[in-house]
Amino acid sequence: MQQSERKKRHWLRWSLLTVLAVILIIGGGFIYHIYQVTETSFNKMSAPTGQETSAAIKKGRPFSILILGVDTGADGRIDKGNSDTLILATVNPQTHKTVLHSIPRDTLTEMIGDKKRNMQKLNAAYNLGGAKMAKASVSKLLGIPIDYYLTMNMGGLETMVDAVGGVTVSSELTFSFNNVTIKKGTQHLNGKQALSYARMRYDDPKGDYGRQMRQQAVIRAVAKKLASTDGISRYQKLLKALEPNVRTDIVFKDLVRGGLNYRQNASHIASQHLQGADAWINGSSYQIATTAALSKTSTALRRELDLPQKQVDNEETRLNALNPTFDGKNSQLYNTFGLDTVYYTENTY
Repeated sequence: MQQSERKKRHWLRWSLLTVLAVILIIGGGFIYHIYQVTETSFNKMSAPTGQETSAAIKKGRPFSILILGVDTGADGRIDKGNSDTLILATVNPQTHKTVLHSIPRDTLTEMIGDKKRNMQKLNAAYNLGGAKMAKASVSKLLGIPIDYYLTMNMGGLETMVDAVGGVTVSSELTFSFNNVTIKKGTQHLNGKQALSYARMRYDDPKGDYGRQMRQQAVIRAVAKKLASTDGISRYQKLLKALEPNVRTDIVFKDLVRGGLNYRQNASHIASQHLQGADAWINGSSYQIATTAALSKTSTALRRELDLPQKQVDNEETRLNALNPTFDGKNSQLYNTFGLDTVYYTENTY
């Protein structure tokens, strides 16, 4: 029963990244039983940012982890590319709750760590400055500390789903994407199908928010497979398959030592998202995180991390104050006063 709980945690790359991050962390005791295989695989995924590693897991404290789905394809390369999936997960051992907060990739955000003041779509931070800039930019945007990161390239989603024998999901839509047709209703998907299911956006009436929901559905489906009786063999296969696709700054010894503090979180996973407002900046579409939305998300995150409430104060809130007529509906024009330095000629998936 404990092994099932420890695995029942996440798989979020393309939003499934969280899956890997949390299942690894919460799998502490379980990991011990396959220690050598896990450590060998995990060490190949280790990629510190150069910053001091957080001690949150080691001390059994609530922690946050930024999950980045990187659009580098299936070539095994994850050092470049935009992070088109961004999920900030919080894990609290006192409340036994894990919450996945999806952040729209097109959110206008200051690139923290750039030499000049630079406002771009949030998904550009990873391409510009790697995980270090992505963590710093999301941290400043939401007004919270971020302890860890985990990245996976697009090829990792296919690999992950195939490694667990496919997943069963219930689709609200019938659609075709990348030469794959997904039908409305409950169905079993292989890796390629799951990738298309998780990536499609433009045929969904809910847009990127609908995609976020589908991504999280895949996460839960993978977690369910890992919690099955043959979970150990699947887990080992999965780690080996993900070695070239995943990077993280979590320290393996902390993973094992702190696992028991978080194992109950496996059965208490909730989903949230930062709600953006549609905007046009220099002819390109963006999502603007209103000050009210930032405050709501920041308050929730800080509560989950057992931190006192703090007012969000950053470049985004300053610009929001300078755009009093913008509401994302009646007025979608947003003025950055020259701080947006990149002109987006087209939108990507």
